Amino acid sequence: MDSSAFSSFLASRRSTRDFLPKPVPQDVIDAILTDAMTAPSWSNTRPYMVAVATGEVRDRISTELLRRWAIAGEALRGSWWKKVLFFLKRDGLPTSDYKVWRPYPKDVQPRSQKIGRDLYTHIGVARGDKAARDREWARNFDMFGAPVAIFIFTHSGLPTYAVSDAGLFMENLMLSAHARGLGTCAQGALAVWSDPVKAEFDVPKQYKLLCGISIGYPSKDKVNTFRAERLPIADITLRPKS
Repeated sequence: MDSSAFSSFLASRRSTRDFLPKPVPQDVIDAILTDAMTAPSWSNTRPYMVAVATGEVRDRISTELLRRWAIAGEALRGSWWKKVLFFLKRDGLPTSDYKVWRPYPKDVQPRSQKIGRDLYTHIGVARGDKAARDREWARNFDMFGAPVAIFIFTHSGLPTYAVSDAGLFMENLMLSAHARGLGTCAQGALAVWSDPVKAEFDVPKQYKLLCGISIGYPSKDKVNTFRAERLPIADITLRPKS
């Protein structure tokens, strides 16, 4: 593959937010994971693990995440008393290993806000339509209909290095899937509640749930024609001190 073809391939990968129910063969999943393992790693430690959820396991996780999302949403939209009960009962409160619910820092927040506006405008969700926005958010917890969810865990003893290595692994995984005609969506939302995932897998205690990746064959839904704006490199390139 020449450099221009490679650049075009990279640019053609986008997040998929609606999947066909068509199963992904196990040998394809294994091939994607094998490709992902060619990513570089600090001292070759590879301080990450993955859990592959398909079939009934995937469905049980999704059902529980959707249940908790419904409880949390109802409480936060309700009266002050409902909010108090929500925090007292704790059912539906985030159980994430990382604080994924923190707001974005002010200097990068406009980028997050812009992608949200652009995406919802693209699929016809009005700014003030909270019910439609909630429905779209809920789709995160059904993995957008994907038949496969891969959950990424990182070693708590190497926090920064483990997350860095996991990011390299994830990029290889998503590009490998893309090369095979599959779509992917990396989702921090799938780590808001970590215990439903851990209940389905034998996760070593030193590993923390970082995020999930939904994988499957893209549908022809309009949402999959959305193209996020890519920042110019000038926006992320530091200038030498004068």
